[in-house]
Amino acid sequence: MTKLAPLVDQFQRRITYLRMSMTDRCDLRCAYCMPERMTFLPRKDVLSLEELHDLALGFIDRGITKLRLTGGEPLVRRDMMELVHALGRKIGDGLEELTLTTNGTRLSEFADDLFAFGVRRINVSLDTLDRETFTRLARRDSLPQVLEGLAAAKAAGLKVKLNTVALKGVNEDHIADVVAWAHGQGFDATLIEVMPLGEVEEDRFDHYLPLVAVRDSLEKRWSLSPSDHRSGGPARYFDVAETGGRLGLITPLTNNFCDGCNRIRVTATGQLYACLGGNERVDLRAALRSEDPEAALSEALDVAMRIKPARHHFVIEEPGAAPALSRHMSMTGG
Repeated sequence: MTKLAPLVDQFQRRITYLRMSMTDRCDLRCAYCMPERMTFLPRKDVLSLEELHDLALGFIDRGITKLRLTGGEPLVRRDMMELVHALGRKIGDGLEELTLTTNGTRLSEFADDLFAFGVRRINVSLDTLDRETFTRLARRDSLPQVLEGLAAAKAAGLKVKLNTVALKGVNEDHIADVVAWAHGQGFDATLIEVMPLGEVEEDRFDHYLPLVAVRDSLEKRWSLSPSDHRSGGPARYFDVAETGGRLGLITPLTNNFCDGCNRIRVTATGQLYACLGGNERVDLRAALRSEDPEAALSEALDVAMRIKPARHHFVIEEPGAAPALSRHMSMTGG
């Protein structure tokens, strides 16, 4: 069998990391992510389990070594674990790592199976440990389920990284507590600047909190030293002397990290977005449903490499500004 060419974009960046969305649906309604009355995709538009599997195999054949399953909330999809089981068989056979990002509400049910099927590391979104703030932010009183899920993940042997979106006036006074708690549990913690994706009820300008300010605040409490740890994603890491843990910072607005981008995203409908912060896309669903899916998919991936931009252009500069892109993060895949 002829070995297929690896994915390399026009800027000579080798693409090895795919974030593939299972669904745009979610059981939370986080205020910075989506409106309360979110309109979700018709189920007929979403790729089938078989199509998702074929798509993943096609990417692995082109040199994707790290695959993250995302959403929406991936664990709300009923056949999700069948796909995890199938893809887990590719670990060591082209795929180096299979992982996922989750809000944690269903982890207590699936943690053991995730580990059994080859997942060793997960990201869990958690913006506060305060139940009242969590309920106001997520519009659901689900913090107890998330904490139960995190305990189950730890017991199952999964390595956990908590992702916390820094929000001025919402959780900025809770961030240090989340980091300290995470490190006490043996989890890594990563802070993320809010991204201007999709219309939401509140103005993101009001809640935009540059991580340089958060870091300054944390350094009044702890000693942070740069770490050479790399996870394959955009985070820059620091070791926290007092907690013994690791802290990541993802700064799409204040410190662009695109030079070393190795990532692409595919939505649940099979749209490949070459950049989270751009509209450049290729329709992989059409390729999968064509008369010659293998050839069409390969050509579509070649096109994606030609259109991947040098960088995104996220900015939050003034009140009332429209989002950088109209699509929500849950649509793109987190």
